Amino acid sequence: MRAVVQRVDSSKVIVGIKRIAEIGKGLLVLLGIEQGDQEGDADYLSDKIINLRIFNDENGKMNLSLLDIRGEILVISQFTLLGDCRKGRRPSFTQAESPDRAKLLYNYFIEKTKTMIDNVVQGEFQSMMSIELVNNGPVTMLVDSRRVF
Repeated sequence: MRAVVQRVDSSKVIVGIKRIAEIGKGLLVLLGIEQGDQEGDADYLSDKIINLRIFNDENGKMNLSLLDIRGEILVISQFTLLGDCRKGRRPSFTQAESPDRAKLLYNYFIEKTKTMIDNVVQGEFQSMMSIELVNNGPVTMLVDSRRVF
């Protein structure tokens, strides 16, 4: 399971012309689910992401987590995070999990995160979405349940 985590002042997701979710200060998480991922991968990522100390403390140091600031989180499914661009010019998505299995793990990740964070909202799985964000910093992290970058 792979995530791009962005510290935001605000973010929202739009499907068609309808805004379906919105957050204030917190994290935008783009979540890709890989073949072979299990609930343990979602558990690891959820815990890691909400405890990442990437928010500034009173001295301007990244020392506070999403829990510490009582921030919000917007989770967007994004299978393209599993795109392999090493060969040719068209990405290969053979490592992305099948939609049915990915949706189960995506929903599991969201439910797990809701047990620790008050405001967890999400995009619409397998939909074309427009994501708006005000990136704070900018601070953007890559988190993967299986790989070390």
